[in-house]
Amino acid sequence: MDSMLLPILLFVAASTALGAGLLSVGGLLGPKRQTAVKRMPYESGMDPIHDAHRKFDVRFHLVAIAFLLFDVELLFLYPWAVASRNKAGLDYTIGTEMVAMGEMLGREISFGRGLVFGEVMFFMALLTLGLVYAWKKGVFQWR
Repeated sequence: MDSMLLPILLFVAASTALGAGLLSVGGLLGPKRQTAVKRMPYESGMDPIHDAHRKFDVRFHLVAIAFLLFDVELLFLYPWAVASRNKAGLDYTIGTEMVAMGEMLGREISFGRGLVFGEVMFFMALLTLGLVYAWKKGVFQWR
């Protein structure tokens, strides 16, 4: 336990020293002149026209939430797709123990792969149903 604590503490100390050192060097050597243009907020290369605290239409938020929903869907599907590349769903490059375990549990893993495939298809069906619902409600129509 103690042998694992020393490298972690060294890493934390080195990263803290590096961060503090970079900030102090930037503050000492960086330009000090403040102009009105430098103090102006940067808005994607354009001059800010109005207050940043204005209200957005609720449809903007609905589209953003729908985008996040389908983006997270891909995060759930990616590990499943990678794991289903192998016959047994195990990584054979780790060592001989995993190969022996895959041979020993081959039948159970193949049954599990079918079950996981069914769960993924159910997940996809729910997401498709949500997409149809959002489409019928007019979430994607920008007026």
